[in-house]
Amino acid sequence: MLTDPIADMLTRIRNSIQRKHRFVDVNSSKLIKAILTVLKEEGFIQNFVENKDVRLTRVFLRYDQDKESLVAGLKRVSKPGKRIYVKWFQVPIVRRGLGTTVVSTSQGIMTGKKARQEKIGGELICCVW
Repeated sequence: MLTDPIADMLTRIRNSIQRKHRFVDVNSSKLIKAILTVLKEEGFIQNFVENKDVRLTRVFLRYDQDKESLVAGLKRVSKPGKRIYVKWFQVPIVRRGLGTTVVSTSQGIMTGKKARQEKIGGELICCVW
């Protein structure tokens, strides 16, 4: 049993990028699929496919021509032991706009940029750059 499945997913992606794997399997849930959707829309991952038989999601990682990952770093911000909530104007800008934050709002999971545009605060899940 995992106490923090989001941190587990981020760690699996980080480890797979270091080993230059094409894909990685992570546990599946609605929250993880929503986070992966944001990462796909922002261009950090190529795609993901859910396998409902074994409750796993296969994440296809994205690399450039030199086989360098487009993800330089992943950081879990809000943890089960210490939740971090921010107002819309407190959502951090990662790496001067080159990265993105993932925020869980009342309107669903979205990027920090979209949360600032819609003036919605929420739980700061992770930062990706």
